[in-house]
Amino acid sequence: LLFPLSKLFHLQKSYGEQYMERFADEADVVIVGGGPAGLSAAIRLKQLANEQEKELRVCLVEKASQIGAHTLSGACLEPSALIELFPDWKERGAPLNTPVTEDLFSILTKKHRIPVPMLPGLPMNNHGNYIVRLGHFVRWLGEQAEELGVEIYPGYAAAEVLFHEDGSVKGIATNDVGIAKDGSPKDVFERGMELHAKVTLFGEGCHGHLAKQLYQRFNLRENCEPQTYAIGLKELWVIDEKKWRPGRIEHSVGWPLDRNTYGGSFLYHLNEGEPLVALGFVIGLDYTNPYLSPFREFQRWKHHPFIAKTLEGGDRIAYGARALNEGGYQSLPKVTFPGGMLIGCSPGFMNVPKIKGTHTAMKSGMLAAEAIFPKVTAEDPASETTGFHIPEYEENLKKSWIWKELYSVRNIRPSFHNYFGLYGGMLYTGVFYWIFRGKEPWTLKHAGLDSAQLKPAKECLPIEYPKPDGKLSFDLLSSVALSGTNHEGDQPPHLTLKDDSVPVARNLAIYDGPEQRFCPAGVYEYVPLETGEGMRLQINAQNCVHCKTCDIKDPSQNINWVVPEGSGGPAYNGM
Repeated sequence: LLFPLSKLFHLQKSYGEQYMERFADEADVVIVGGGPAGLSAAIRLKQLANEQEKELRVCLVEKASQIGAHTLSGACLEPSALIELFPDWKERGAPLNTPVTEDLFSILTKKHRIPVPMLPGLPMNNHGNYIVRLGHFVRWLGEQAEELGVEIYPGYAAAEVLFHEDGSVKGIATNDVGIAKDGSPKDVFERGMELHAKVTLFGEGCHGHLAKQLYQRFNLRENCEPQTYAIGLKELWVIDEKKWRPGRIEHSVGWPLDRNTYGGSFLYHLNEGEPLVALGFVIGLDYTNPYLSPFREFQRWKHHPFIAKTLEGGDRIAYGARALNEGGYQSLPKVTFPGGMLIGCSPGFMNVPKIKGTHTAMKSGMLAAEAIFPKVTAEDPASETTGFHIPEYEENLKKSWIWKELYSVRNIRPSFHNYFGLYGGMLYTGVFYWIFRGKEPWTLKHAGLDSAQLKPAKECLPIEYPKPDGKLSFDLLSSVALSGTNHEGDQPPHLTLKDDSVPVARNLAIYDGPEQRFCPAGVYEYVPLETGEGMRLQINAQNCVHCKTCDIKDPSQNINWVVPEGSGGPAYNGM
């Protein structure tokens, strides 16, 4: 199952020589990714075109089988960008069914809860926000986009960035489908197609695989810090109606994590016609102990008396996981380049202390659209390159409320890198954010790449996790089954290794194989060689929920995540 990256590139090259050329289509704007940012950009472009009676072709490709099927978030939505995009969102039937009615924040010890007052003005105060199932909200955005004339193509995975001869972005190509594991074409083989545009927007979400290439090609991270990430794991439960409090939000920090591991939990009571709660656990991927398992920390957190009392007697109905950006202001790359732009969680506009990124993602897409529209509809567009370079987008970002918001909270996440860890960070937040509103004249730095933070296993204590009880806590594979994840089995693996020898020689030897713990879907496991001597890394690519954690946290940076065939991956329903 190990599939070297060089062989994958060779296969793609040989298909180009052996089979017909790819079909190419032209649009004014192509958007990669059908999340909040991509759809907001598409909607805003068509709104402007319709207002000014201009012809504008906008095409959006999304790798999930349907819009929203790969979307996972808490989610508590701040409606500011939605109000700007659709002032009449209520009349349009946006699925914001649960206004926040109650905010609880706790520090957990192993057996007890210390309540923390949620004062007005603190980042996690949710007055005026809505608890949503983000997949349903994104699906609704897709419906609004189609009504306006956006062409949406779900089930098509953008696999390659195309370039003009002058180096500017030309568009994207979707991947070939119908390729067997051994690289041979199957009877159903089809070439991917090319979509060319004046401007291409990349809204792939956190740690997009095309954005990774663009960072290098255009040196977009030259003047910013490395991005830092977390992994978020989530479940949906139907609980006893007597325990259901629609509109209640509960957040916690502390147990089961130690003070130097950044993370916390959420538990949101939805009002969707049944006693439904969304709960999850977020852990910063800058953790140092290779024995830590984010999935198993999440499972044991549910046994805390304060959490268990809500879940006991309930039924778990869904599970999923996704990486999220935590770098904030310090880690924002350059977002414009000839022929393209980065929007949403791809560059990383998440407000970490708020635990919210949907409103900033949407606003970034809208700002991109407003910068693009006059350029692509001008009779004599002024562009030095064939693919339009529109630096006005970045200029407008810096004048917007996104920039102001991210700047004000820029020091909260890195302030946790101190001897007192969590508690030092909370003290810093109380003094410098709540009192001074982030106006301190310094900017703290992050610790560096998450992949460089693990300590050798011999320097760390193994973590003994309790066995799941099948009532509150569960094993990994039964959890993945609830994500609806499915991939065509006979295709080249989309989890590629740059060097097949590295996992055993370095990751297993030094770090005790951390990929078998940080993956929330059981994709990676070390198994004995058939000879009985030594171990090998087995990659169960069909389990992958597209969270991107492996590509981020691998201490050897040997794993490269590429897109599988379109429609593969999780099939989330309102996650």
